[in-house]
Amino acid sequence: MPTIQSSGTEEVHPDLLLVNQAREGDVQAFEKLVRQYDRQVFRIAQHITQNREDAEDVVQDAFLKAYEKLDQFQGNSKFYTWLVRITVNEALMRLRKRRTGKMVSIDEDVETEEGSMPRDLADWSPDPEALYGQSEMAEILRKTIQGLPAGFRVVFVLRDVEGLSTEETAETLGLSVPAVKSRLLRARLQLRERLSRYFRDRSKEGAK
Repeated sequence: MPTIQSSGTEEVHPDLLLVNQAREGDVQAFEKLVRQYDRQVFRIAQHITQNREDAEDVVQDAFLKAYEKLDQFQGNSKFYTWLVRITVNEALMRLRKRRTGKMVSIDEDVETEEGSMPRDLADWSPDPEALYGQSEMAEILRKTIQGLPAGFRVVFVLRDVEGLSTEETAETLGLSVPAVKSRLLRARLQLRERLSRYFRDRSKEGAK
């Protein structure tokens, strides 16, 4: 999104202008932010909760909490990054409520042997971003992502699907950059294995 030139030498992000207007009581300014990001926030919420109804509730709760806490937004990060952090927290809280007695966090199911992990991030196929451009493959990938452990799934969705940078993903989730890179690698490797298995099984069915 383009930035807007302020009266000084610094450029002001248009989101920050809308935030400032909302803080002053301009509800329409906040509604613009909602319209701008509701689809992205919903996708993230649905990937985490894996349930449309829960995701819709998460989106409402996240935007409500963001509006109530606008004064806490310092402007050091993008408004969208701050909003995603709230959304992820709300979605994980929703999972905790759904799974009575079982804690759900970003650290769930992430213990693996560090030394056994391949170090090459680039050499993997199919490419998730390319798959998302194709309607049929998008549904296959969506279902495959749902099978990832929560800790991997959230990192993968923010980084590879929503396009946040590694630094933004780390800031959003309260993780270190190396931790994000490690989980992203594991998520990609698991997806590659699961997708390869899917296509291998489908090719066998086609050969019958």
